[in-house]
Amino acid sequence: MPQESSQLRPRTRPTPPAPPAPPAPRPPGPHRVVVIVDENSNPFELGCATEVFGLRRPELGRELYDFTLCSPEPDTRMRDGFFTLTSVAGLDAADRADTVIVPNRPDTDVPRRPAVLAAVRRAHARGARLVGFCSGAFTLAEAGVLDGRRATAHWQWADSFRERFPAVRLEPDVLFVDDGDILTAAGSSAALDLGLHLVRRDHGAEVANSVSRRLVFAAHRDGGQRQFVERPVPDVPDVSLAPLLAWAQERLGEPAGAAPGAGGPLTVTALAARAGVSPATLHRRFRAQLGTTPLAWLTGERVALACRLIERGEERLDVVARRSGLGTTASLRARLRRETGLSPSGYRARFGPGTPAPAGRIPAAAATATP
Repeated sequence: MPQESSQLRPRTRPTPPAPPAPPAPRPPGPHRVVVIVDENSNPFELGCATEVFGLRRPELGRELYDFTLCSPEPDTRMRDGFFTLTSVAGLDAADRADTVIVPNRPDTDVPRRPAVLAAVRRAHARGARLVGFCSGAFTLAEAGVLDGRRATAHWQWADSFRERFPAVRLEPDVLFVDDGDILTAAGSSAALDLGLHLVRRDHGAEVANSVSRRLVFAAHRDGGQRQFVERPVPDVPDVSLAPLLAWAQERLGEPAGAAPGAGGPLTVTALAARAGVSPATLHRRFRAQLGTTPLAWLTGERVALACRLIERGEERLDVVARRSGLGTTASLRARLRRETGLSPSGYRARFGPGTPAPAGRIPAAAATATP
């Protein structure tokens, strides 16, 4: 009988399976926005999304967004049968979106279709940005992605929303809420406010102002403004603020040293003097026509000007602060972070000259605080 060797043969370990190959990088291209349209969806908010994200922008020399409509069915009947949407993409288009705008409709008590809610959950799970206009907050809440999160909805549905979704932190008196990767707008026109806010967050103030000019719509209304403004009938017709606003926008950074409006500091008192009214009367007119105060409007315009200066290449913060009327670099830093969630250096890195146009999913900015 042959004698066994005293040496043990080395054991051969099985070759571990190769790790899965990483997904191929997405080719550069515009940020993909997909709108889910469901039965009885509101046409107005669909139109707002199309105007902001779906139009070509030859004046900018590049496309900002790749825009797609999708639906669970080939033919979708819009609100009250106004018209039928046909020949749009299938619901799987939402699985390839960087931003998904969820459906909104007036019948908030009718449950959303399971296929739509599943598409919203999938988009959220993979990190897509979710947007709800008006009653779209109901769709997001039904999908379970709003629990513990901040959101808003149209004021007339606030009580119903709270009753059905107590885990959501509803803010019913604001135009829109930016909670990072989930954003909600309160009502019809607020969809345009939120849309322009997203353009500003994605591409900077200069591009957002270009889009707003084409829309002939105010470039910036802060999300914390009230949804509805009481408008008592005046004894005499009020005067439009448009000429005063245009005059003020040309003088945001005027230094102190002369009379208001003639090279001096641009203040609420200076605005009232220019308009030939008292500060209290000017305050009432701003509230009635813009839904904000003169001081809040001035601050917002100055921050927008500071953003444009940074985007155009100005690197000296003291110069940006002075030319925008914000005064000091400390004030510039505080205001810019509050409005954009970014420091001046962070804003420059994202939107400054030579920064490549964003492609694919754009990182979420810090949530916009409401006053």
